[in-house]
Amino acid sequence: QVQLVESGGGLVQAGGSLRLSCAASGRTFSSYAMGWFRQASGKEREFVAVVSWNGARTYYADSVKGRFTISRDNAKNTVYLQMNSLKPEDTAVYYCAADADRWGYGVKAYQYDYWGQGTQVTVSS
Repeated sequence: QVQLVESGGGLVQAGGSLRLSCAASGRTFSSYAMGWFRQASGKEREFVAVVSWNGARTYYADSVKGRFTISRDNAKNTVYLQMNSLKPEDTAVYYCAADADRWGYGVKAYQYDYWGQGTQVTVSS
């Protein structure tokens, strides 16, 4: 069982930056692929980024590529999402998720086993 707690959301002007953190409990964090998803009001949850269990591989949605960076620190049981050049369309609740499949690298929500409660990111124009 893994518990995930996101932090770092808030209100920022367009063009600004935020760094989200997701702290995980449990001894097996380092064996999970970790993803970030987001859900805007009235829309479906969408994939943002994923990092492999060892941090060697990352993959991004086209909408955030070049602006967002996902990373992890297995010693701290934490995954991060650095968001730069934020746009109003980035406004959403951001969720981190853990895939218990060590070799997982998914972009679909159903591929993830554990979810955090979400943190709100609001980008004003």
